[in-house]
Amino acid sequence: MRRYILLLGLLLIVSPYAGAQERLRYKGQLSAYSNLNPDNEYAWWNGIRYLPQLNLNIPAGNCRLIDFEASANLFGNAGTGNLQQWDSNGRIKPYRLWARYSGNQFELRAGLQKINFGSASILRPLMWFDQMDPRDPLQLTDGVWGVLGRYYFLNNANIWLWMLHGNHDPKGWERIGTHHSLPEVGGRLQYPAGSGEAAFSYHYRVADGTMLAEEAFRYDRIPEHRFGFDAKFDWVVGCWIEASWKHLREDAGVMTNQQILNLGVDYTFGWGNGLTVTYEQLLAAYDEKPFRLQEPLTFSLLSARYPVGLFDEVSMIAYFDWRNKSSYNFINWQRQFNRLTLHLMGYLNPKNYNIPTQQSADNMFAGTGLQLMLVYNH
Repeated sequence: MRRYILLLGLLLIVSPYAGAQERLRYKGQLSAYSNLNPDNEYAWWNGIRYLPQLNLNIPAGNCRLIDFEASANLFGNAGTGNLQQWDSNGRIKPYRLWARYSGNQFELRAGLQKINFGSASILRPLMWFDQMDPRDPLQLTDGVWGVLGRYYFLNNANIWLWMLHGNHDPKGWERIGTHHSLPEVGGRLQYPAGSGEAAFSYHYRVADGTMLAEEAFRYDRIPEHRFGFDAKFDWVVGCWIEASWKHLREDAGVMTNQQILNLGVDYTFGWGNGLTVTYEQLLAAYDEKPFRLQEPLTFSLLSARYPVGLFDEVSMIAYFDWRNKSSYNFINWQRQFNRLTLHLMGYLNPKNYNIPTQQSADNMFAGTGLQLMLVYNH
């Protein structure tokens, strides 16, 4: 929080002295929702959220730019199960806080930022640093503290290098957090390949073994190597492959190795206003030995999106968990009113919620329910 207040104060100090070519912009997003779900502890749950964002752009000459972004996440929730006892919570926390120096073919960004990449659409093995839920209309995800550099070659290849620090809590697919005193480093090389592109990614960190459930495996520091590969091509249909392998250098039982694979296709049918359909198949396995796929998690996903008119769109997402023989179903009707967007969402899910990386603390989408959300952007 101190870093957030420091940069926000810096922007407010600098802004009165901004020259004619410099631009200070303020915008925000206000959202409110009401969720009805008789299967939850709180059958009626409501919330309001505001994301204020401040951006400052300073031209640096020779097609160079220095820019800053500072934003916060302010939210409060309240609900009840029987209209007699109510519960509530709320928080104010930094959402984005970064400074960037960029040119035509490069950028260097430091601070609290979102870092995501990969070819998969929804079930993403390379969701290493974010945790976006595809059903969330706001597409919210916490950022990570670090430095990211990217360079873009003239043949559309690009290279990424990053160093992260201060991100102790688990992120993405991680089951245990990162050691608080040591940085994380990694990189990514993306290269054109035929009608698409392919990329290799690597990340190294030291995990905090004291967070492991079994006491026999609770090492103070566990080096971790993470490798990723993804490719996407546009043929008759769009198709992709995305895979990740994580290896801990100490014996952590079944947590020693993690393998995740996604295969997917999408296609837009020329029916009416255009129906876009996406299918993905995910396999995830944990084991003491690498690439030994015993009792893997296997998910199939079907997603569809159809614009009803200029202002309305209907979308749906259906998951099927083959191990537990259970299905998850979600539908969203969206209506656009200039700066205001209305979402009416319905879901039919198991009470025991097992979609990997999408297990929210309050399990709002567990069971069967309806949610109404209003989003205002200014």
